[in-house]
Amino acid sequence: MAATTEPGWLTRWFGVLASPIEGQVIVGPNWFASVMGTGIVAVAGATLPVRVPALLTTSAWLLAVFLLVALLVFMPLNWRQYPDNFRSIANDAIAIQFFGAPPMAFMTVASATILVGSKYIGESLAVNIGWVLWGIGTVLGFLTAVMVPYRLFTRLEVRHDGAFGGWLMPVVPPMVSAAVGALLVPHAPAGELRETMLLFCYACFGMSLVTSIIIITLIWSRLAHFGSSGSARVPTLWIVLGPVGQSITAAGALGTAALNAVPPPLSTAFDAFAVVFGVPMFGFMMLWMPIAAALTIRAHRRNMGFALTWWSFTFPVGTCVTGASQLAKHTDLTVFVVAAVALYVGLLLAWITVGVRTFRASNTVLTPPAVSPQPAAQKG
Repeated sequence: MAATTEPGWLTRWFGVLASPIEGQVIVGPNWFASVMGTGIVAVAGATLPVRVPALLTTSAWLLAVFLLVALLVFMPLNWRQYPDNFRSIANDAIAIQFFGAPPMAFMTVASATILVGSKYIGESLAVNIGWVLWGIGTVLGFLTAVMVPYRLFTRLEVRHDGAFGGWLMPVVPPMVSAAVGALLVPHAPAGELRETMLLFCYACFGMSLVTSIIIITLIWSRLAHFGSSGSARVPTLWIVLGPVGQSITAAGALGTAALNAVPPPLSTAFDAFAVVFGVPMFGFMMLWMPIAAALTIRAHRRNMGFALTWWSFTFPVGTCVTGASQLAKHTDLTVFVVAAVALYVGLLLAWITVGVRTFRASNTVLTPPAVSPQPAAQKG
């Protein structure tokens, strides 16, 4: 009997993308979470208050760029090959939420290019690329922040226990616009344009913060009334950390940018806001993290399956790293340095785990069911 050989990883992946092994291949916007989760490794490492090996941040930046370009090619080709894919996602109350991932992926790569890529391609080119990617991400992010909730409010059916972390995905991009935009404020022409850019970023900050608070309240209410599903939806609870960590990051970065964008006392007020706002939000972060961890461990013990939702373990934690780094910068307190380093180690472990699991499950995650499963939440 002739021995069979396993196909190489490249052959296997391209084979799946070209002709589905089981079911129809769906390359959806949720795949852009891998770009976010990879790019944040570079961004968090570059902003950490301690030195991180350049090889690590550079590799993460290059891989994030590769993944972004690959998805920008494969997703349109997939939708052209299977025209019903876009319609299926848009009509799915769960899948549609992840249209927020592409704009955040654009802006994460923009941030990584400015912070890491500038060492290799020059600051001028890195900033120009940053402006383009930030502009695309900001426009797409605003559209998703409006259109996805509107469709949810008017067309899609949601169960009483339907609130989940994914509802944050379409409304968080404006917060990412604020955080990444802070890196671009110093590169805007001095005067009115720079001040306008700064205040626009603060407007994006408020746009996302208020809606995130509303959704986090709904998630808390669902957990209190119905419990946790124990399914692959559970990792999305970590997405709550996204707007929390990103808001701390944005407040800190914008506070620094304000010092050269607007005159005092407004500039000093913005700079102080980084700590006045950031520390209380850091407190909520420290509360939610063990809650999310406990619910995840509970679900894992009940055989929680793998899904692309596991990428929720990466980007949100990465924003907590950048948030802690901003607080360390603004307060010079060792506790925030230690917190940032500890969270970064956790981020790296999460990225390795999720990356390996995604690769191993490539056939499954590329051929999901046409309609997302609706797991029932329960207690006990």
